[in-house]
Amino acid sequence: MQVTETQKDGLKRGYEITIPASELEEKVTGKLEEARPNVELKGFRKGKVPLALLKKQFGPRLLGEAMQEAIDGAMAKHFEESGDRPALQPEVKMTNEDWKEGDDVVVSMSYEALPEIPEVDLGKVKIEKLVVKADDAAVTEALEGLAEQAKTFETKKGAAKDGDQVVMDFVGKIDGEAFDGGSAEDFPLVLGSGQFIPGFEEQLVGVKAGDEKAVEVSFPEEYQAKNLAGKAAVFDCTIKDVKKPAKAKLDDELAKQFGAESLDALKGQVSERLEAEYAGAARAVMKRTLLDELDKLVDFDLPPTLLDAEAKQIAHQLWHEENPDVQGHDHPEIETTEEHKKLAARRVRLGLLLAEMGQKNKIEVSDAEMTQAIMAQARQYPGQEREFFEFVRNNAQMQQQMRAPLFEDKVVDYIFELAKVSEKEVSKDELKEAVDKLEDE
Repeated sequence: MQVTETQKDGLKRGYEITIPASELEEKVTGKLEEARPNVELKGFRKGKVPLALLKKQFGPRLLGEAMQEAIDGAMAKHFEESGDRPALQPEVKMTNEDWKEGDDVVVSMSYEALPEIPEVDLGKVKIEKLVVKADDAAVTEALEGLAEQAKTFETKKGAAKDGDQVVMDFVGKIDGEAFDGGSAEDFPLVLGSGQFIPGFEEQLVGVKAGDEKAVEVSFPEEYQAKNLAGKAAVFDCTIKDVKKPAKAKLDDELAKQFGAESLDALKGQVSERLEAEYAGAARAVMKRTLLDELDKLVDFDLPPTLLDAEAKQIAHQLWHEENPDVQGHDHPEIETTEEHKKLAARRVRLGLLLAEMGQKNKIEVSDAEMTQAIMAQARQYPGQEREFFEFVRNNAQMQQQMRAPLFEDKVVDYIFELAKVSEKEVSKDELKEAVDKLEDE
């Protein structure tokens, strides 16, 4: 077998691999000799079939297997000896298209090699960690929010206003005829909640208990029930009660509604939750700072194909964010800009750097961590958790999509341990400002 270099331009590599016909013949013969003791053909005892007959009957198929094995072996040996790691699957094709049995096999192999990743002295990386304490004001604010969730309604005198609850019977009609699903009794509706179609709740502002009100509205053109979409309707409403909101008190009874034994216990839980939220937000800021620092410290050639693919993906993603109404991919070709390419270069560079650090330091995502991540995502599909779990388990691409961010975060945590991290106590508003800045970039 002979391997000849045909291209070496930056990270681009090209080779011509020649596999002698004699080597293929030897492989085929070896396969036939290995199988011969177990072969039975009509007119011959088991294991006594002549090699020439076996070669005539099975040779062509085995020749194809031998060619593939020889090519795969040549590639594996080349990568082992050269130390090259292809950025993507190498392109391999036969160059002697008029090949016939008995000829040498000549194939071309081309790929882009991954670059040499420089070492980074992580001890010189300086990062600031923002720390926010859950003070009394933040805990009280969160408790007020829980009290708002637990609010009740009590009967009031006078007219209903925005935020009040109206209890009513109603019958909806189109062209004077009641329609299915358009009637209810003792229905509680909070005005301003947006629970009913646009224009409905606003017409009930000012009603009192005992009033009768004809609410005239039109169903939206895109309404889910096609038989109602775009049609004008009249709802005859009988107001039975008007109630005002009564916020729950901050006491032990409220705490029990949220699974805590007492108000003090609930305060402790709220404080822990807030500090966990603050820590998560601070870590996001810290990670961005780290990536910015690493981007300044390293510079190396990048595989053009990876860059191009990443730039196209970025352009495509941003285009859809700017055109949210287009759900599919039936749209004009999206051109990549210099800004897309600049962002792609950063992502590819940092991705290769983190992958190298993870590999060198034997950082892996365990099966338990993957299972935990899958289960967490499955909870977003109530009632279909098992189906989602099975889908991921049988979909290698989906597994890789979920494993990649887990791996990146483990590498980032490893770097945090070695970098020089200083803490800075800030307010909740300052942390929010830092997070908002990330989203704007």
